[in-house]
Parts: sequence; structure tokens; C-alpha cells
Amino acid sequence: MAGGTEDAEVEAREVSRQRIVEAAADLLAHEGREAVTTRAVAAAAGVQAPAIYRLFGDKDGLLDAVAEHGYATFLAAKHADTRPQDPVEDLRAGWDLAVEFGLANPELYTLMYGEPRRGTDSAAFQAGMEILLGRIHRLAASGRLRVDEELAASVIHATARGAVLTWLSLPDNRRDPALLAVLREAMIAAVALDEPAVRDVGPAGAARALRALLPEQTTLTSAERHLLGEWLDRLTADHHEDR
Repeated sequence: MAGGTEDAEVEAREVSRQRIVEAAADLLAHEGREAVTTRAVAAAAGVQAPAIYRLFGDKDGLLDAVAEHGYATFLAAKHADTRPQDPVEDLRAGWDLAVEFGLANPELYTLMYGEPRRGTDSAAFQAGMEILLGRIHRLAASGRLRVDEELAASVIHATARGAVLTWLSLPDNRRDPALLAVLREAMIAAVALDEPAVRDVGPAGAARALRALLPEQTTLTSAERHLLGEWLDRLTADHHEDR
């Protein structure tokens, strides 16, 4: 009986928490950041203000929860194609989706990405990054990744975030769609090759492609894969130093 009571209390607490987060997100979307006060959120959610402090600690904790809600909403819109016909086009589509989400949800996006690391420890953010890393890995496995996978993720993330925040900072009469297209293609040029690197003379592209596929190989022992991985990393590093 006691267990059932505790479960009911946990469920009621989660329902209240979700109602408060959704109320705060709605205020943010329709009235802006300044409208998200504890009093206004409590009234919109139909709870007493002390409930917000019990559930979130303070207003900043509530904003973190709203950012996490934003990442979950964005994640629901993502589509992970594990076998795209063209990994570069798949990367373009993912970038476009991220930018479109930002333009459609300006206040929420600014909360999520306008402040360092806001909500980035949430499960939804990490799941979204896994989808991005999957796209990059497939690009690497095709031999068309120009840089290492970690750097590619940073470039893609930075260009999408920069594109949205720059667009939102501009007055309406200066918002040229060409800006978004140019930034997207600059990102593609920075991380992707026109043709698979394994057809090139240099060893770096072939090393990078093999490095991406190495964890899937079963003919080598764990120690052999580790040693080969170190050699391939050195070949790629030497390529960067030679530039």
C-alpha cells in the first residue's frame, strides 16, 4: 500500500513538473524571455509559486528544464537514416532541419543555444548529438570526410547555431535566404570531399575511411585494432601538419 502511495506521489510530481515546463515554454514562445517569471509560470500552470522552487530549485533551474524540453522536441523532429543513398545530402538535410527548427522557434532556440552549455547534459541533447555523429561516421566510412569526426561535429554544430542566431539578430529587411545557403555550403566544403578520398593519391583520406570502419572489423584482435588505430590516427595527423 505504501509503495502505491509513493508511486502516485512520484507520478503527480512528474505531471506537475511537465505542466510547469510546458507553461514556461509557451510563455517563452509567445511573450519572450522576460515574460517567464515564476509568478507568471505558476499562474499559467495552475500551481503555487513555491512548487516551482521545490521542483526546479530556482528560475535558472526552470530555464534549464525548458531547454531540455526544447532538445526533446527537436529530437522528435529528427530522422536518422542509417543507410542514406548520399551521406553528403543526408548531412545537408540534417543541417537544414536544425536551422528550420531554430527559425520556427526563435525564443526557445536562443535559450537552448544562446547560452553556453544550457541543457547540454540532457539525454535528449546527447541523443541528438548521436544522430549527428552517426551522419558524420557514415560520411567517413564512405571516404568523403575531409577532417576528423570530432572536428566535423564541431563545425556542423557551430555553423548551424551561428546561422540561426545571426539570422535572428538581423532586422526583417536584411534577412536574405542566401545567407543560410552560403553557410550550409561552406560547412559542406569544410567537412566533405566531392569524391571519396580513397581514390586520391594521398594516404590521409584512405586512413580516415579505414579508421571509421575499424571498430567493425572482426579479423583482427582487440590489440591489433588498437595498434592499427594509432597508426591510422598518426597518418591523419601528419596530413594536417603538412598543410
